[in-house]
Amino acid sequence: MQQLLLILFIISSTVLIFVLLNKLYLKVGHPFLLPILTATLLTAIVLLVFNIPYETYMEGGQWISKMLGPAVVALAFPLYNQRELIFKYKYSIIISIVVAMIAGLISVAMLLILFGASHTFLLTSFPKSLTTPVAMQVSEEIGGIAPLTAVLVMVAGFTGAMLGTTVFKVCKIDTAISRGVAMGSTSHGVGLTRLKEYSDEDLSIGSLSMGLSAVTGAFFIPILAMYLF
Repeated sequence: MQQLLLILFIISSTVLIFVLLNKLYLKVGHPFLLPILTATLLTAIVLLVFNIPYETYMEGGQWISKMLGPAVVALAFPLYNQRELIFKYKYSIIISIVVAMIAGLISVAMLLILFGASHTFLLTSFPKSLTTPVAMQVSEEIGGIAPLTAVLVMVAGFTGAMLGTTVFKVCKIDTAISRGVAMGSTSHGVGLTRLKEYSDEDLSIGSLSMGLSAVTGAFFIPILAMYLF
């Protein structure tokens, strides 16, 4: 009974924190108040301040984590609704995703080599633009550090979610196709939380781009790592 109460308390408190911070974000609108970021930081601070072991938190947190599967599947609904738009621009979307993947890999490699990063860290950083489960698997396969890759995936996601809309405004990116491909292929699921603020078209293209980027990256990154490094 005590275990059940602990699980219910963790789930309810986590959801409450997210709901309250989401209301704050909707009221203020500042990108740095994005609830997925602030809720994560606040939860981490609470665990540290009260010296709560991560394992204890995950007694309830694991049930929230298990809902990610159905949440990802739910993205198929707006994808289905926008199928005509997707088929109409299918070649533009595919080419853009491939270009985004190559550009991301080249830019990461050049920056890390410029700053003298180790070979292992370079391989660890390569899958940063893929969704977490795929990124960790690819990282492990090519000789990277999978847990560190997961952290870099989160950094890429938070960065895109916080700064992506500003980039759209500055660069005058004003079409659903462009926004969806840009965010979905670089900032994966976290970035998609911002696309829903635009339209269902943006969200659909973003979710499609996230999925295709994961498939493309899982195929190309091990090949590039093998021949380039």
